[in-house]
Amino acid sequence: MPVNDPVVAEQTPAEDHTIDQCWDRYTEEEHQVWTTLYERQMKVLKGRAAPEHFKGLELLNLNDGGIPNFDRINEKLYKLTGWQVVAVHGLIPNDVFFDHLANRRFVAGRFIRDADKLDYLPEPDIFHDVFGHVPLLTLPTFADYMQAYGEGGYKAIKHDTIENLTRLYWYTVEFGLINTPEGRRIYGAGIVSSQSESRFCLEGRSPNRIHFDLERIMRTDYRYDDFQQTYFVIDSYEELMESTANVDFTPIYERIKNLPDIPAHKVLPTDKVYHEGTQEYARAGGLAKQVEWV
Repeated sequence: MPVNDPVVAEQTPAEDHTIDQCWDRYTEEEHQVWTTLYERQMKVLKGRAAPEHFKGLELLNLNDGGIPNFDRINEKLYKLTGWQVVAVHGLIPNDVFFDHLANRRFVAGRFIRDADKLDYLPEPDIFHDVFGHVPLLTLPTFADYMQAYGEGGYKAIKHDTIENLTRLYWYTVEFGLINTPEGRRIYGAGIVSSQSESRFCLEGRSPNRIHFDLERIMRTDYRYDDFQQTYFVIDSYEELMESTANVDFTPIYERIKNLPDIPAHKVLPTDKVYHEGTQEYARAGGLAKQVEWV
């Protein structure tokens, strides 16, 4: 739980870990932080983010008077794809997270970062969760993928393969890239909410850019504290859906459980490689805690 948010601290979470957003309790300073982040990010995302992200921002009107009100978002979002956004007190257990997704509820933190900490957070805030994730939930195919991911979480718990499934979420929902007629674009929320990684992932010499491969991703380590060393690229959201939603993961888990993890920087002979990175950024030590939370 973020210690600097008294509105969160005074609430007792429900059994499903949700709390009231208490939108009317946000301060003018907090609303201004959202506006600053929004305007800054829209500039850097021009020509970099997927068109579906911009469309989702427009459909939900996410820059109307500061921090979005979940009640207003949900009126529009539910009509479009049957999803809702719910506030939670902080990071929640895996089984609760999967249950929310499986029932078309996206969990979001209530708090927003301080004005003097725009570029780094130890955990995701409402800007990351809502600006980053929610726009694509207006797209039926991606909305279905997120529900299917939640349903798949039940099986991952049963097979003790949460880490493998987490990697899939990490390299798609958080840090995925997509090929479009206009060029390669960002759809992962961890990138679209990060000023510096929005440039790094597409234009940097350092990271690998490799085509999506389900089993390969589920074996690949990732960076949780810095820019990624490899980004995976899909050709369409339909490819993502068809490759995962109607697939029995049980035999996949059986195949990979005794295989070694693939280092985050590694390029395999079987990879479809768009760009083999120099890894110069990672070898130099990266920026670690100086970069934004992604």
